[in-house]
Parts: sequence; C-alpha cells; structure tokens
Amino acid sequence: MLLTEPQRTIVLSNKRFKVIRAGRRFGKTILAIELLVFKAVNTKDARVVYVAPTFQSARDIAWEGLKKRIVGLNVQPNETRLEVDVPNKYGGVSKIMLRSWDSVETLRGQFFDLIILDEIAHIKNFWINWQEVLRPTLTDRQGQALFISTPSGFNHFFDLCNLELTDNEFQSFHFTSWDNPYLPKDELEKAKATLPEDRFSQEYLAEFTKTTGLVYKEFDRASHLYENDDLVPKSFKRYAGVDFGFRNPAAVAEVRTDGDRFFVTDEWYKTERTDTQIADYVAGCGFEAVYPDPENPSAIEELNRRRVNVREVAKGKGSVEAGVSKIQELFKTGKLRIHKRCVNLIAELESYSYDEEKDGKNDNEKPIKHKDHLLDALSYAIRMLLAGPSGESIIKQDESFRQAENLQHLNSSK
Repeated sequence: MLLTEPQRTIVLSNKRFKVIRAGRRFGKTILAIELLVFKAVNTKDARVVYVAPTFQSARDIAWEGLKKRIVGLNVQPNETRLEVDVPNKYGGVSKIMLRSWDSVETLRGQFFDLIILDEIAHIKNFWINWQEVLRPTLTDRQGQALFISTPSGFNHFFDLCNLELTDNEFQSFHFTSWDNPYLPKDELEKAKATLPEDRFSQEYLAEFTKTTGLVYKEFDRASHLYENDDLVPKSFKRYAGVDFGFRNPAAVAEVRTDGDRFFVTDEWYKTERTDTQIADYVAGCGFEAVYPDPENPSAIEELNRRRVNVREVAKGKGSVEAGVSKIQELFKTGKLRIHKRCVNLIAELESYSYDEEKDGKNDNEKPIKHKDHLLDALSYAIRMLLAGPSGESIIKQDESFRQAENLQHLNSSK
C-alpha cells in the first residue's frame, strides 16, 4: 500500500521508540498494519503485537484491515485469538497478534520484535504496565515500539511525547487531520465550524488541550509546579493523605504546610500492595499525622499498630465537593504548589472531570470516579488540615499528639 508523505517520514526514522500524535483519520491504523506486516515478513521468526484499549476495539480498528492486507500471503487467521502466522523471507514463520490493554498482563514474560500501542492516551496505568510488563519483552530482540494516539488532556501521553527531550531512543511526530491528502477538506472545514474550539483542536489538530468538564481548571503547570526542594521552608510540617487500594493503586500524597501554604512534595502510587505493606511504607515516613480513607477500618488499624498518628477524616454527603472546593481555592490563591516529581498526581489533575454530557448541569457537581486516587489522598489531607479554626490549630493538635505519644512511650519503657 502506498503511504502518504507523513507516514513515510515516520517509517524512515531510525529511532527505536516512535511517538505519533495525530488527528482523526490521519491514517494511524493503516500505518500500524503496514508496519506489523513489514516487520513480520522481513524479520526471521518475528513476533509482533498490536495493542488497542479493548479486545473489541482491536477487532474493530485493526483486525479486518489486517486480514485484507495479508490476503495474498495465503494464510489462515485465527478469528478467536486475533492471531495469524505469516511466512517470512527467511523461510520461517512470523506471528502477528492483536491484543487489548485490559489483558496486557498476559504479555508478561514473552518477547517481541515490535509493539504497537494504539489510542495510548485513553488507557489506564500506562507507565506501570509499560515499564514492568511491555518494555522488558523488547529486551531479547532489541525490539521497537510505536505509540499512537490523539491527545486526551495533559496525561501520560503528553509526557510520552516529551520523552525525546531526555531519551535519544525516542522521537515524537505531530500530524493533523489535514496531513492526510485523501480526506475531503470540506468535511474538515465543517468540523471546524461546528465543533467547540478546544474539541476541534484536540481531535483534528492533535493539540494538547484541557479536558472538557475538567474539575481543576485552575491548575496550571507554569504557575503551580516547582522542582527546587529548597522552596519549601524547613519549618513546614509533613503530613500525608492516604487512599487505600490493591487492584486500584494505593496512593499517598505527602503535604508540607504551615497551615496557610501547602506543598505536595512527593507521592507514592503502587498497585497490588496489601494493607500491611501500605502501613509499613507510611510508618517509615515519619509524618506528623496521616489522614486516611475512613472506609477501610482494617487498613487504618494496621496504621495504628505501627503507632502512626492517624487523624479522623470526615466523609459523607458533600465531602467530595468540599475537598474539590478547597483545592480549587488554594490553586486560585497560589497557595498550593506541587513538585514535578509527582507525575501521577499531575496526570490526575489534568484529567479529573465531570460527566461530559452533564457538564455545568450536574446537580451534585460530583466528578467522575476515575483516575482520582492521589486526588482523594490529597483531598483528605487538605480538607482536614483546613477543617479547624485555623491550619495552625490542627498543627498544634498534632504536636500535642506527638508529645503525648513520646510520654507514653517513656512511661511504658520504665
């Protein structure tokens, strides 16, 4: 199949990891299929895999196109597993597979010559699965990877596009829908005239824009991020909010404050951690006080066993909205800053949204319960630190707890 010039530019790059940011109907799927087949046919006993967000999307987006592309190879595709063995030029057989992101764990321990990840901006837990599951599968054969997507807010795909700045194995490409010469230009003009500007910029121009219905529209990287640790006064106390989880990530947001200004200095974001492991981590940090999710009493008991200063978190009707309101106000007044190392928290801030169809009309003003683990942890801490007559009074209470705890420890050791 004849590739367009932008597609050829991508193919001719000698970089190992290619990140393609492209508008709708640019030709991403066609490019993916061509690369899968080319690698399979021209590599001895190759193993190549295309990964879509879901199994159904893998079938709908690429499977039919792949079958049409290999008609001349006289092979029999496996319709159930979405796999096909094709002959390569070395007289052997290469395997092409289609998989889903929600089953990506099944690829652990295998090896691949090429991995193509499609619609990467719309998947969960990208970095964990890329670093722990997929990246090691490319080691044996020094395999390549292609990351393809239209943007969806400033999430992990934004960071992936910027990796070329620090890793010379990466290269990013940016193309719009206009770069596909086969698309009717009048249709693109109609879309431009009828869609909201942000939506058109994201979907057709492949620009990074803030998600429609974004909860924390006040958050701005330029204003609210910092990287110099010396910016935080030494006198500020260390607190933490904790959101428990196992399959979903457990999250700990470290907050330093004097009761007026707040700095999120670090984050802990791990999957498949037991209550005991979470408690061990929190206890080892030596926080002044910890504000955990009150809906997990067994996990809180693990914290208490380790003599962690566990403070009560009020949770009920209106608590989510109250936490959102306090964080929004801190952003507006410039009193909340976040360290650049907190990449998962930043991603949540830039994607946490209200239901798009109810944006501005949601009676409860409750955000969608998705990608909010660190935001929940941060909300517990900030909401309760500001719950007393003043932030200072909360800090004094925590100091009193420490003094009482130390006295009890001394008495028990006599």
